[in-house]
Amino acid sequence: MGLDRNTKIFILGALLLSLFLAIFISPFASPFPTGLERVAEDQGFLEKGEEWSAWKLAPIPDYAMPGLGEGALATGVAGLVGTLAVFAIGYAIALFIKPKSKS
Repeated sequence: MGLDRNTKIFILGALLLSLFLAIFISPFASPFPTGLERVAEDQGFLEKGEEWSAWKLAPIPDYAMPGLGEGALATGVAGLVGTLAVFAIGYAIALFIKPKSKS
């Protein structure tokens, strides 16, 4: 038994809205540090977190798309890639945990 039409429309609409927000709204996000970054900066241990080697292996480190630098375009593309990745992972998990049909 597959998804009904309304559910498919809802999922598609939610994905499109998420992509719109990720591409066109995320470039307007505040450039100032988040709360955790601000506390780390104020307490003097921000550098310790930036030294961690796994951070350098991130596919889109600090929303700077490789080859695009650190501007609004890079942030929008990073949002697009991240949104699609999270959707794909969530969809795969949903397929995996979906109850098997009895027929």
